[in-house]
Amino acid sequence: MILSAVADSEVERGNPVTTTRMVLVVEYNGTNYYGSQWQTGLPTIQSEIEKALRGLTGETIRVAMASRTDAGVHAQRQVVSFLTGSALSRETFISGLNHYLPQDIAVKSTYIMDEFFEVRRIAMSRQYRYSILNVGTRSPLRESFAYRVVGTLDVDGMDQACQALVGEHDFASFASGIGGEEKSTVRRVYQAGVGRKGDFVVLDMVANAFVRHQVRSTAGCLVSIGLGKMSLDEFYSIIEVKQPGLAGPTLPACGLCLVRVNYPHPFEELNDDEDL
Repeated sequence: MILSAVADSEVERGNPVTTTRMVLVVEYNGTNYYGSQWQTGLPTIQSEIEKALRGLTGETIRVAMASRTDAGVHAQRQVVSFLTGSALSRETFISGLNHYLPQDIAVKSTYIMDEFFEVRRIAMSRQYRYSILNVGTRSPLRESFAYRVVGTLDVDGMDQACQALVGEHDFASFASGIGGEEKSTVRRVYQAGVGRKGDFVVLDMVANAFVRHQVRSTAGCLVSIGLGKMSLDEFYSIIEVKQPGLAGPTLPACGLCLVRVNYPHPFEELNDDEDL
């Protein structure tokens, strides 16, 4: 059960003011944004949410997000946390924020959390999905959310390669553009698999965290395996070499979606707001 709590009171002009830890589950189409995190002078998911909060509550609020998504990446269930002094109801936060937000960002549900809830640190894992449209003829609508590959893909071979990713590994070879910002490229992958769903071939990965471009670089390698351009042994070698930028190609952001962020007890409700 999700906990209700307020943060410590402060005295402002002689009146006690309480702040509440609010959490939003947010869906967005990332096409028109330079990623989830705030950037000076650029449209981002964070800047739009903070602008909407200012319009709704009159407060200048800084939000935190459970998982960082790059430019053009989508999210089905991004989790956003912030402190507010507003007494508005959860239902009003949903309707009010959706009034102020652009059409490609939507608040799906809200929660009042314990003051010690840290949206990133408490998360157990993140699930990302990369969608490949495996058809010969272009599809303008579907290609907005998938990368099109011509030629029948060997899905079984792609799925077999994925199993080598499960467990704790140094994923340096799958990281790109990280410079010196990554202190460690070791991550734990809990699940990885590829399956066909009609015209789509879908890669799903669940991990405690991901290095930058990890899923998109993995998808690039798997497409090469599926087309017979890379062997399983070559893929295993890429994992072992641990050379930044070696894996790939890094596929376009349009096919990548943050599916969900998973939390432990007592925050399970964040995992189950709707069926996938």
